[in-house]
Amino acid sequence: MVRYFDNAATSWPKPKRVLRGMKHYFTSVGGNPGRSGHRLSVEAGRVVLDAREEAAALFGLSDPSSIVFTKNATEAINTVLYGLFKSGDGVVTTTMEHNSVLRPLMDLKEKGIVVTIVPADEKGILDPGVLMNAVDDRTKLVVCTHASNVTGGINDIERIGLLCRARGVFFMVDAAQTAGVLPLDISRLQVDFLAASGHKGLLGPQGTGLLYLRDPGSLRPLTRGGTGSLSDREYQPDFMPDKFESGTVNVIGMAGLAEGIRYVRTRGTTNIHNHEKKLLSVFLEEVSSNGRIDLYGPLDPGIHTGVLSINIRRLSPSKVGELLDAQFGVLTRIGLHCAPGAHKTLGTFPDGTVRFSWGPFTREKDVMYAAHALKKIAEQNGKVS
Repeated sequence: MVRYFDNAATSWPKPKRVLRGMKHYFTSVGGNPGRSGHRLSVEAGRVVLDAREEAAALFGLSDPSSIVFTKNATEAINTVLYGLFKSGDGVVTTTMEHNSVLRPLMDLKEKGIVVTIVPADEKGILDPGVLMNAVDDRTKLVVCTHASNVTGGINDIERIGLLCRARGVFFMVDAAQTAGVLPLDISRLQVDFLAASGHKGLLGPQGTGLLYLRDPGSLRPLTRGGTGSLSDREYQPDFMPDKFESGTVNVIGMAGLAEGIRYVRTRGTTNIHNHEKKLLSVFLEEVSSNGRIDLYGPLDPGIHTGVLSINIRRLSPSKVGELLDAQFGVLTRIGLHCAPGAHKTLGTFPDGTVRFSWGPFTREKDVMYAAHALKKIAEQNGKVS
């Protein structure tokens, strides 16, 4: 028996309704949305619309067309970063960002965009005031993660959004780790762009993601091509969501994503987060007093998702992950988690950490088992430095 603690990479297991929705599409629908007039094409269009309406409802949006579907959060982030700037513009971000933010920004820096990276504190938490001190007359966008994929620490995006609005700069949130886990009422938050993964907290299949845009007119599309609309014209449509959705969307993925979001809405993000906070408290109670185990991040369930990075002294993260899997069937992620700046902030670069991440289907007894396995490995192999 395996115990899965890699939900920050992709959530598993999925709700049974996700599989049912995907099976229904392939066995009973199968058409291409918006490309034909026959009944199966129309029904496929309804599948996509259903997913869009579910996402809009989850995020408190009255207009579902403000949601654009992408293949993942990375594509959503790239859509904004490559669609917003002109040479000489500035962007402010943080040391805790995922490479899906940092790598395109480093490319844009070579194209004349001024990139400023603001450090988080030693626990990986960002001070909104420090972030905004880096904003100047060139700054067009502030982009930051809602919660770190390394530490699980949650940033105060409500405060940052208000400060960005007061300064007249766009604000983008990377919600890959929080969409479906934390309440995200975009109608209340001062967020201009929000990128989310479909396959993590939203409980959909891989190959799905989404982007919310407050002002679609501010961006150039990342891709252009067939949309099934205005086919007599050689130029990209300028209305939503067609402006940003060229080519056939992942309809079977949308069928699964709609059901994943429907599950999240039924259970409630507050309840899901409370479940994850309880599991974090259980895990911390079991391991925090062990002198061989180092813990990273705020370690406060009130500002934490269900993500926790650890190391055992004198053992490499790769060795710990290998032992957890081979001896105990505990599946974690080891290494840098595609966020090298975060590990430099935490002092865990270049080896990284062992990351535990649980989800809505993780049981308390699974967490207890994993904590005991970790302590056993520490006792057998670790030595206090």
